[in-house]
Amino acid sequence: MPRRSGPFLLRTVFFCAFASLPLLAQTPGSGDASAAPSILTATESAPQKSTHLLADSNIKLSVGDLIEISVFGVPDLATKARVSSAGDVYLPLIDYVHVGDLTTDEAQELIQKRLEDGGFVRNPHVTIFVNESASQAITVVGEVARPGTYPAIGERRLYDLLSMAGGLTDRAGRGVIITHRGDSDQKVELQLPQNLAEDTRNNIGVLPGDTIIVSRAGIVYVVGDVQHPSGFVIQDSSLTVLKALALAGGSTRTSSLNKTKILRQTANGVQEIPVPLKKVLHAKAPDVALVKGDVLFVPGSSAKAAAYRTAEAAMSLSTALSVVAVHP
Repeated sequence: MPRRSGPFLLRTVFFCAFASLPLLAQTPGSGDASAAPSILTATESAPQKSTHLLADSNIKLSVGDLIEISVFGVPDLATKARVSSAGDVYLPLIDYVHVGDLTTDEAQELIQKRLEDGGFVRNPHVTIFVNESASQAITVVGEVARPGTYPAIGERRLYDLLSMAGGLTDRAGRGVIITHRGDSDQKVELQLPQNLAEDTRNNIGVLPGDTIIVSRAGIVYVVGDVQHPSGFVIQDSSLTVLKALALAGGSTRTSSLNKTKILRQTANGVQEIPVPLKKVLHAKAPDVALVKGDVLFVPGSSAKAAAYRTAEAAMSLSTALSVVAVHP
């Protein structure tokens, strides 16, 4: 038994010493840093940054950003933190670090210096990855399914953002305006094609901080004595009185064509524009172009309505009788 107690005691001492190393590593050393056993040593050959980290190397951090911080060779120091309203993040061992308004490269260098100066890690290599960037978001508003802000990490193009926002609504126009943060006077205006998949000429790149505004298409209303009074989306000024009347199913037999008018909202109020619709239908007068917001009003003729009232009543009665016959 005494012979076996020696090796057993040696193994016990070795195990306790090995288990205490992580605790010593998180305790600041006193005196000469080179002789302190608490200093962690990162591997001399730092790993190469991945492509997406290179793309983020000059991103400026700001309030609300969610970042992932890792120290090569020291996985216990890896953390994920959101930049506070004061521009700070809390990190193990070195407490709060102010990273607001710093680029990722500058923040990495600052954290590396704090770790080394505090005697926590020797030759540290810190990497910051921006998980969510409030400052680098792109805002999409207007006639899209899901207006809001979307991350701009990496290269983003206009069609990408429109897709992320759920696509265009039924009332979306073809006009898009892109404004840049800090320079709202210099904006980009373009027209979307009818089929985005077939025409990518206007699929331009967008930058962090940009705002994309999708316009609402104008609506022309056709009301009065027509077959199907409705509102019709107008993408440009190509809709005319005849086209709008055709979309509404045409006039009825009681329509007073010569009293047709366009009601147009102007700065001075509603303007009434007479339209000789009967002459237009017979190609004796030019067709009239409509603009967004116009109301094409086709009134009914009381004299014609009275003339057809008896026949319509008879038809209604016969229809009712036949329905009763079918459904006793």
